Amino acid sequence: MSLALLFAGQGAQKVGMGKSLYEGSAAAQSLYNEADRVLGWSLTKVCFEGPDAELTQTKVCQPALYVHGLALVAALQEKGKLPAVSMALGLSLGEVTALTAAGVFDFATGLKVVAERGRLMQVACEKSVGGMAAIIGEERARIEELCREFDIQAANFNAPGQIIVSGDKAKVESLVAAAKDKGLKRVIALNVAGAYHSRLMEPARVEFARFLAGVEFRTPKFTVFTNTTGLAVTEPAAIREALVKQVVSSVLWEDCMRSAVAAGATEFWECGPGAVLAGLAKRTDKAWVVKSFAEHADIPA
Repeated sequence: MSLALLFAGQGAQKVGMGKSLYEGSAAAQSLYNEADRVLGWSLTKVCFEGPDAELTQTKVCQPALYVHGLALVAALQEKGKLPAVSMALGLSLGEVTALTAAGVFDFATGLKVVAERGRLMQVACEKSVGGMAAIIGEERARIEELCREFDIQAANFNAPGQIIVSGDKAKVESLVAAAKDKGLKRVIALNVAGAYHSRLMEPARVEFARFLAGVEFRTPKFTVFTNTTGLAVTEPAAIREALVKQVVSSVLWEDCMRSAVAAGATEFWECGPGAVLAGLAKRTDKAWVVKSFAEHADIPA
């Protein structure tokens, strides 16, 4: 088996996530306790108890999903249930989780990176009026044409026929309103705080680049794919550049998955809540083998 780990992006979070890991795995508990110390506030309390409105804040849910993903890896390793890993990939913030799993950062450094990313993106959201919408059942070329017409951007190419667009809220709303006249099958306005992976995140990109300039990047121990190109990235300088660019560029998730399969991945293990990535994988290719791990009960005895 050639195993690829998958790590969740923003939107997968839910109150209570990780509580059973904390209670059932000493290794996972250690990471949660370290996270509270590094952050200087109780991520553990927000993850386990909520409220949901606090957990869903960008500056909170990004570190929350990062810690949850790596706590699952730690719990699997502790039980001797994690085979050799060949590659890792993560959706949006999950890319930082994947890089940490591959040894590019230690746990505390990766946590600081993802926490600062979340904080800067939240500030950018608060200083702009952005929106996002999901477009179902359309080809990429059609989406790119619509983005040019409405002056917005494609934020996520998640799976065939599932693409997210992002930009100025009024422009996104114009597209949603025009969907029927444009002959679009289904367009759904998303309840989000801002326009992620669009040019409205440019202030966050600039500050994030400054922050990452002071962070040490190591060569990954196994293959990691970047959302910016859908291809493997190995050199520390290129990884840094990709993480900066990713804040404002499209997430090429479908491309990342296809690249992993082309590189020899025979099985995917999703480490995160909600089995979101397993759903996208099924939509892309039903033959792919994907297992989802979210809580302690999911780890084989």
